[in-house]
Amino acid sequence: MRGVFVTGTGTEVGKTVVGSVLARTAAAGGQRVAVFKPAVSGLDEGGEPDHAMLRRASGSGQSDDEIAPYRYGPPVSPHLAAELADEAIDPARLREAAARAGEQGDLLVVEGVGGLLVPLTLGYLVRDFARDLGLPVMIAASPTLGTINHTLLTIEGVRAVGLEVAGVVLTPWPAEPGTLELSNRDAIERLGDVRVETLVEIDPARPESWPALEFPQTAA
Repeated sequence: MRGVFVTGTGTEVGKTVVGSVLARTAAAGGQRVAVFKPAVSGLDEGGEPDHAMLRRASGSGQSDDEIAPYRYGPPVSPHLAAELADEAIDPARLREAAARAGEQGDLLVVEGVGGLLVPLTLGYLVRDFARDLGLPVMIAASPTLGTINHTLLTIEGVRAVGLEVAGVVLTPWPAEPGTLELSNRDAIERLGDVRVETLVEIDPARPESWPALEFPQTAA
């Protein structure tokens, strides 16, 4: 597969936004983009689900099942959501579904669930799935206080299993960044020995207004 795996320093830090903007940029450049997310939870909360936004951004014709094999209502960790639904997430099914998704495009954008060490099952973490796919990892992170520690820990977690960190994206980046945001960006770049990009807040309803976020060259 040729693609990228998008993870985050935790939940609600912009993984879907980063994945969607990556997909949109590549699709606008003429690439056929497929998307994948191993599990989606929180459907009971309403709004556009993560897998639907990824599909819309990429222009993919994939079905819900092809993008996200496991989908749940409660906003909880996937392993618990599966337990509440009286089922278990099957890692083999995830690997096979991701491989099929990868065959549908020139590029595959995979979005993880929560942070890197979130359990898909109590014996199979998001990081295990990322390692099985072997794609370079893009990390979505907040530009605010606390992000240096969270981001550097995530970088270490990615590299500890032999995966490549393709870059870090700080989002939502303020229109007028202050000393804190600029210092955080510099510290992560230097201490993490990693490329750090920024992404302003986007309007999800207007993909044509989104800034470009180039697909990592390491994904080639």
